[in-house]
Amino acid sequence: MAYSSDPQTAVRGFIPPQNDDERRLMRRVEELCRVAQEREIPRYTGFLSDREQVLASAACSRAGCSCTRFWGGYPDAERKVLCIEPPDSWQEEPLSVLKFTAFGDAAPTHRDYLGAILGLGLDRACLGDLLQQPDAPGVFYALVLQDKAEFIAAELTGAGRATVKTELCDALPPDLSAGVVRELHEATVPSLRADAVLAAMMHTSRTKAAEYIAAGRVEINHLPLRAAHETAYARDIFTVRGVGRFRLQSIGGKSRKDRQFICYFQY
Repeated sequence: MAYSSDPQTAVRGFIPPQNDDERRLMRRVEELCRVAQEREIPRYTGFLSDREQVLASAACSRAGCSCTRFWGGYPDAERKVLCIEPPDSWQEEPLSVLKFTAFGDAAPTHRDYLGAILGLGLDRACLGDLLQQPDAPGVFYALVLQDKAEFIAAELTGAGRATVKTELCDALPPDLSAGVVRELHEATVPSLRADAVLAAMMHTSRTKAAEYIAAGRVEINHLPLRAAHETAYARDIFTVRGVGRFRLQSIGGKSRKDRQFICYFQY
């Protein structure tokens, strides 16, 4: 695709915590940083969403802690654990890999496995990404907190309408650990208004996109999108309840007709 001007690099700036849960998360991360640095021992959170990772990074900066990394089991993981590891301290492996093999005619979906795991009484923070084996629809892998792996392996025997065999693995298979390949799509939009970008990604009209927003069904980066005229930025993640999730991967230049080029994918 040809561009008539240089690509834009602007991304959305930091948005402060919006509710008590987000403020508690930041306070907890600051406390983990303090303990890790004073005692020189590693500390770890549960799995964090991309929004929570942004807040955790800000909390680490506020605590003056730089010995941190995010890890989700493979390079392109969406949900990741914050690892606070002071120099010269021992390092633990916070994650384990589980393999689910389904038996029966109806292979469980991502939603089925998520429901089955949370149905064991576990918190969402115990579970990272769920990945389907591309060449085997009945096989899924899950990244879980290390201290919950044996419990899940022993207790999870079914998902959806299928019987499931659950077993611990040393690592993800190579084709999954390399990262999920997303199909990128290109489009042009009249502006970077959220309704215009969302309409392009959903292949619908701006009127329909604006209706989704007005109905409170759209989030950007896990925060409610309150107005159709808000600006979209590169790497924004749109979640549309009942439809799916989209990522505005990059923003290009403008066409001769003054339309903005965008590149996006659907999860």
